[in-house]
Formats: sequence, C-alpha cells, structure tokens
Amino acid sequence: MSEPFDWKKIRRDFPVTERVAYLNSAAAGPIPNHVNEAASAFYSEMLEAGDDGWDRWLEKREIIRARVAKFINAEPYEIAFTTNTSSGMNLIVDALENRGRVISCDLEFPVTTITWIHRGIEVSLIKTIDGELRTEDVERAMSSDAGVICLSLVQYSNGLRINPEKFGRMKKTSTLVINASQAAGAFEIDVKRMGIDALCATGHKWLLSGYGSGFVYLSREILEKTRPRAIGWLSVEDPYADRNDEARVRTDASARAELGCPHFSGIFALGASIDYMMKIGTRRIEERVLELNHHLTTRLTEAGWRVLSPLREESMRSAETLVAVENPGETVEHLKQRGVIVTKKPQGIRVATHFFNNEDEIARLIDALEETRE
Repeated sequence: MSEPFDWKKIRRDFPVTERVAYLNSAAAGPIPNHVNEAASAFYSEMLEAGDDGWDRWLEKREIIRARVAKFINAEPYEIAFTTNTSSGMNLIVDALENRGRVISCDLEFPVTTITWIHRGIEVSLIKTIDGELRTEDVERAMSSDAGVICLSLVQYSNGLRINPEKFGRMKKTSTLVINASQAAGAFEIDVKRMGIDALCATGHKWLLSGYGSGFVYLSREILEKTRPRAIGWLSVEDPYADRNDEARVRTDASARAELGCPHFSGIFALGASIDYMMKIGTRRIEERVLELNHHLTTRLTEAGWRVLSPLREESMRSAETLVAVENPGETVEHLKQRGVIVTKKPQGIRVATHFFNNEDEIARLIDALEETRE
C-alpha cells in the first residue's frame, strides 16, 4: 500500500461532494476544479481574442498528447484525441476490419461489438459464467479465422475486471483491442506490458474530464500496416500548403482522428485531468478505489444486500458494484431524494466509488437503502 494520503483535501477539489454522495462515475464523473478552469480558460481566450491563440493551442495539444501517451505507456504518435468511446472504437474498426472474426463476450457494452457487426464482421460472444469471463473459453474460441479479441477492461454491466496481460499473452497472431472507458482513470494501464494493440477511452467517466473528451491508442504496428479510412485537411504532411491535388497522409494516429479543427476545450480538459491524476499517482488511485470497493461490498454484505459483481478473485474486482434490489427505478429515485446518486440497472443498482468518494458516503448509501426495506 502507498503511504497515507490526504483524501479529505482531494475532496475539496470536487464541489459535487458538498451537495450529494456522488457514486456514479461509471455513468459520468464530476469534473474537479482544475478541469473546469482549463476548459473555461480556453473559452475565455476565445471570448477576448478569437483564434489569436491558435498556434499556442496547437503546441499545448502536443504537450497533452505526450502526457496521455505517458499515462498508458504509449508513444505520442500512437495517441489521437477523440470525443467519446464510439468515435475511438470506430477508428479501431477502420484499421482492423480485415483481420477476421472478432471474439468478445456477452456482457459487453454495445459499442464494443456493434461497430464490428455493422461492417459485416462476425462477432463471437463468449458466454460468461456467474458474471465471469473465463480465459480458457476465449482461448478455445481462437481459431485461424479469429483475428481480433475485443473486450472491456472493466464491464459496465457488472463491474467485472479482466487481466489484459493474460489475453495479451494468449493472443498469438490476433490483435488485442481494449475498451478502457470504465477503467481509465481508476486503474493503471500499460499498453506495452499488457500486450494491448489498440485501446479507446472516453473522458467523461473515470477520467473526470467531461463530455466531448477522450482518446484512442493505435500501436505502431497497426499504424504501419493499415491506411486511414477517413482523412481531413489536417491529416496530410503539410496542411498549410493547402494542396487540393494530392493527399500525402501522415502515418501517426492523429491523422485518422483529428481531421479538422481540434476540439480544444475537450483536449485541454482531458489534459488537466490527467495532470491532476498523475500528481496524485495512478497506483495510489487504483489502491484507493479498490479500498473503497472492499469497504462497500463488506458493508453491503453485512447489511444483507446481495452483491452481483464477481468477487471470487481479487483481480476481478473493480470500482463498480452491482447490487440486487427488487425495484431498481424506485430505489434509485429514493436514493436520489436522500442525496445519493447511483445508476439503475435491470438487476438492481450500480454503485461506483472513485478516489474522491469516502466511507461516509458509503454509510449514507447503506442507510438510504435500509429505508427501502421499511
């Protein structure tokens, strides 16, 4: 474990904690003050001077690209900025649509699967058992026509966390694609060590940078062996030459995603959030979210609530907890009235505990849940 850390001080960076127990980062995380200031500063500049800061903004974008790359142990040219998970996953599909059958699982959020299906690519959904994805079932599905393994690092549905390294070792000639939207910002990611070939993440969940922010990672190998499906005026080697009679497209990831004028506010917000998290420490954040998850599941079990998230192995535990309740909609509304924010799911409620949350908020959740039994 890391040395003691002042999490109370961190909570002061999140105004939402003064109003409610916000246990809902799996849906959308609240932004801290630093992120608000970064995005607001950009609009203030535009308010006062239009695009006078264009060159400076482009320089700042590249600084942030390098930070995002460091955040997941990638190279800057392998990183491109997106606006959400869907835009990132479609860029990955663009690059890999000819690799063959895709192996995924039945718990997946639709964007992990339907983007491939839409292109006419066969997707094999491995059936999970008791909410767990068994690596041997994935390995058994890997025949010669399977070219891609596409999975979420953390499942939105029940909080199952996979170990990407296991799949990175077993992939052989296949390509490992990871949807990290329910993990980036809560868990350490090292694409090189984990053997991840492509990854996408949105910024509005655990990365705490608001809607309209995100990034995609495409490995050097993918970039070298594939061509972009779509390009824009900024995708070429010398965009300011304004050549309309040729297209000399760059080979970096940004040439595929950042086709026109950048969404600076989202990029700057993402950069501020990643700076903030790296100062805290990604390992410390991971330890904190797991500590809170342990506390939550223990308290729920002691109070007689059934936890549906897979907890048989510690490595499966994430920062999301699915709790069985009889009337999810009514329960979510009751909790909201008590100042506790969670998500409704078909089987119950999903509780998300991020590093800015604390044990008092978990106690508040339990007390409010107990009221529904009266």
